[in-house]
Amino acid sequence: MFYKILADIIVIIHLAFIVFVLVGGFLILKWPRIIWIHIPVFFWGAIVEFTGWICPLTPWENHFRRLAGVSVYEGDFVGNYILPVIYPEELTRNVQIVLGSLVVSINLLIYTLVLIRAMRKRRSGPLF
Repeated sequence: MFYKILADIIVIIHLAFIVFVLVGGFLILKWPRIIWIHIPVFFWGAIVEFTGWICPLTPWENHFRRLAGVSVYEGDFVGNYILPVIYPEELTRNVQIVLGSLVVSINLLIYTLVLIRAMRKRRSGPLF
């Protein structure tokens, strides 16, 4: 039971990480220093999708599922949990590239908005 709970916690962390990769840049509008956390996380998420790597959280989750005596899955977290919801087909290399492009596009949009807001703030503030 304990190991199953650990596996489930890792799933929740994994999902939170993916959400942070995708839209965590919006937090910069409220807390600008979070940019130093979000940039490496964003790059990691994009690299994992573009290269087809498996996030280290997936083997950990499977390890705890094995210890709990429940079934494990092949492949990666996105292919097992996210894609079946979004796409009815199996995760392919082309789908991963599309997902990586989506990660980059969303974050470019967010960072563009952050830069525009910062420039407006700078213009409206005192010069010295």
